[in-house]
Amino acid sequence: MHDEPIDPFNGDPADPAAGLHDPGDEDALDPLTEVERQDVLEDLADLEIYQALLQPIGVRGLVIECEDCREPHYFDWDLLRGNLRHLLNSGRPRVHEPAYDPDPDHYVSWDYARGYADGVHDTLTEGTDDSAEE
Repeated sequence: MHDEPIDPFNGDPADPAAGLHDPGDEDALDPLTEVERQDVLEDLADLEIYQALLQPIGVRGLVIECEDCREPHYFDWDLLRGNLRHLLNSGRPRVHEPAYDPDPDHYVSWDYARGYADGVHDTLTEGTDDSAEE
């Protein structure tokens, strides 16, 4: 199984994109710093928690405001996980496109997901804090 789509013209002398610049030809990007790598690993761990809590109530993924195009991008759980793993492995983000006609009602922001998870955590530990004080 491939993380990236397979190029149907790979090795074809009539490749219509043969004259275009190959981003793989660019100088290699600096690898992620240890801090950046840790941030991505934490995002992956958080994503697992958010999906476990939010998917059962109908949330399909997260929406992220794109800094480049200033448009919201809707990512299903698996796509976002794949993008984070790709960043972790390659040191560069994937090229992205907005999802086709997503229903914004089924996506939440990172901040919302984090707040929801914190609320669930606080609710679950609330009873244990009271009994520890007694």
